[in-house]
Amino acid sequence: MTQFCYLEDVVTLACNIDKCIGCGMCTLVCPHGVFTIKGKKAVISARNYCMECGACMRNCPVSAISVEAGEGCVRGVINELLGIKGPCC
Repeated sequence: MTQFCYLEDVVTLACNIDKCIGCGMCTLVCPHGVFTIKGKKAVISARNYCMECGACMRNCPVSAISVEAGEGCVRGVINELLGIKGPCC
């Protein structure tokens, strides 16, 4: 799946493990397989593959996932153009 890797370390994706009920919906709706279920909880296993589409967040029944759709890559590109180094989020 390396062909789906976007800019490194710019994605706004976050998963609140305390809220997660382990339903697996995020693993079903994510087009790039960003999530896996480990120990009855969802974990972000391929963070840089996230394209920030928001499908996981919209389908999480307990609002354990947050992502600012399209924000991370946009910020990363702008920061690069401005010469700003390091994580943008």
